[in-house]
Amino acid sequence: MPWRQTQPMDERVCFVFAFESGYFSMSELCSEYGVSRKTGYKWLTRFREGGVAALAERSRTPHSCSHRMSEEMAALFVAERGKHPHWGARKLLERVSKSSPEALQQLLEQGERLPAASTIGEALKRAGLVHSRKRRSRPPHPGTSDLSSVAIEPNDVWSTDFKGEFRTQDAKWCYPLTVSDAASRYLLECKGLPSTQHSGAQPCFERLFREYGLPAAIRSDNGCPFCSVGLCGLSRLSVWWMKFGIVHQRISPGKPQQNGRHERMHRTLKAETTRPPALNLEKQQERFAAFCREYNQERPHEAIGMKTPSSIWTPSKRVMPEHIPQPQYPGHMEVRSVRNKGEIKFLGQFLFVSEVLAGEYVALEETEDGIWSLYFCNTLLGRINQREMTPLKLVPTRQQTTPRGNEGKRGTDQPSQRTTPNGLA
Repeated sequence: MPWRQTQPMDERVCFVFAFESGYFSMSELCSEYGVSRKTGYKWLTRFREGGVAALAERSRTPHSCSHRMSEEMAALFVAERGKHPHWGARKLLERVSKSSPEALQQLLEQGERLPAASTIGEALKRAGLVHSRKRRSRPPHPGTSDLSSVAIEPNDVWSTDFKGEFRTQDAKWCYPLTVSDAASRYLLECKGLPSTQHSGAQPCFERLFREYGLPAAIRSDNGCPFCSVGLCGLSRLSVWWMKFGIVHQRISPGKPQQNGRHERMHRTLKAETTRPPALNLEKQQERFAAFCREYNQERPHEAIGMKTPSSIWTPSKRVMPEHIPQPQYPGHMEVRSVRNKGEIKFLGQFLFVSEVLAGEYVALEETEDGIWSLYFCNTLLGRINQREMTPLKLVPTRQQTTPRGNEGKRGTDQPSQRTTPNGLA
């Protein structure tokens, strides 16, 4: 025999009909059905007022909320969102609370309070101004490089990259070169260039160095013109940086999250300046300039306590020299000039190093018997084993540098350390 199945609605109907029959008292029925007398009288009252349909389950949602945001208050944030369509709830709250329009003051005088950011977010959703994005779960890769430490002060680390290329309305390509400070999030440069070649990028960095000073390190991806397929990924631009004592930090290939703060800025830049693109490159640059002004001076940033980047950032104390300094090496090292074809002469043989180092000076140090280390500035490029390799071959090593002026500073963005030769500049 199967078990008897019943529903709460059926039990309530049986309870009420049993009481209406007059054969049972309320106390007997409540004891039989396992409910309190208060609940029994509640169902009886509902039945007499609305019939069997009134015994159905009702919503327990409160009819009113004393601290609910009013429609007038919500309209203020919706209007501000219309002015800044890509700002989030926290930034809108900061903006409205500081601007203090007359309408807001009137609402506060009536006893209302500024809502929480989550409440503002719900109001924006109801207004159709927020669209949820599907999140994908991405487990961390065990070989990810450790470049996630926090820069303590402005100009400890600059981040640079080319935002994805696009065509302006006149069918010309635009490659936005962006440079930002990791600690303050200050956007130093957003320049639309016709290509990613070295000839267009170096003048931008030269202007930044002269105007803002030199950073301790610059972080980039492995694309052109920051990196090449040559020795240690050296490029003409990175060699130029190294001669100023700037450490070049390169993220792992295919790991943009290691430069996540800069990539997040790119998403906002794309949404506010390139959809749709401008008429030509000149008009597009005007959009970039307006975005930089708002991003640095008006837009509060959550990562720096809802402050604006311009309120934190300060120029670097390291001034760009008038003449590019030549690397200085200790006296015990053997200094060689790199020939036009990227070769040096060592131990009576020609050893290819890199064409981008043509005209520069490198140094060799014998670290063990027959083992020589090759340096450019303060960077170890590779090692030579004169006992086993004939002709001589250069074995590249992972780029290892020590930021000048940052030795011993804890918590800064620094690559893996090495022991540098005594007196190596």
